[in-house]
Amino acid sequence: MQMNRSIFSCALSLLLSACAVTDVSTPSSSPAALPLVKAGSPNPPRSILYVGNSFMYYNTSLHSMVNQLARASNDPRAAQHRSTSLTISGAGMDWHDLESYLRPDGLGRYSFVGDNEVRFNPPGRQYDSVMLMDCSQCPVHPTLSKVFFEYAKRHSVTARSKGVEPMFLMTWAYEDKPDMTKGLADAYTEAGKQNQAHVIPAGLAFAASMAKRPDIALYVPDKRHPSLAGSYLTAATVVASVWNVNPVGSKYTAGLDVNVARHLQEVAWETSQRYHAR
Repeated sequence: MQMNRSIFSCALSLLLSACAVTDVSTPSSSPAALPLVKAGSPNPPRSILYVGNSFMYYNTSLHSMVNQLARASNDPRAAQHRSTSLTISGAGMDWHDLESYLRPDGLGRYSFVGDNEVRFNPPGRQYDSVMLMDCSQCPVHPTLSKVFFEYAKRHSVTARSKGVEPMFLMTWAYEDKPDMTKGLADAYTEAGKQNQAHVIPAGLAFAASMAKRPDIALYVPDKRHPSLAGSYLTAATVVASVWNVNPVGSKYTAGLDVNVARHLQEVAWETSQRYHAR
């Protein structure tokens, strides 16, 4: 563990300074009547479709944890949104049919609120943003890395043709392979630059937390999937990165020790601020 901590500590400052990415640009294909949505801007996403795999659905689903953490933050209105999660076990981005997911009046057409009451959302486009992630090693795999960049572009084009902004969720290294951090960070940052898409630096937040508090387990025993703390850190990084809302002080801890939750909130905010610094 001491060796891993040293590796994380030495690489982290270089990674954060080298991987800065600017916010998304205005989608030229969005209909003029629709609001222009930018992550981390004064007009951030208000409806997000999460598209990924088991890294997203562990621990009652990332989108649910993001919602709860955002609602309990010190600035809940800034991060107010609705969301839907669509995940496939083991999936890469090329497994997902984004064209179908984003069809008008399809996914997200209605929600359940209160005592099982059905609320129909306004007709037409149901999401203003889509959060995309690839399989855990696809962006750095010698065979599949080309597919990652191909589908990052394809899905970005498809999303914007529907008036939806793409975002990429940077995933984390395996616990026993910390050297994956740089490759994943570089790949997601490059995909963000190529497609003018916002990147959420969850993988760098994992490395930062491991460097500071290796005693906090971010992984389940398979050394790949997130523990409750790992999912919480990812959710806090989403709140910090997408809405530029500081998660520190959020009353939602997901059942974690208050001090552990506070540490994860702080790491998420610090990592996001440094990654998105111009």
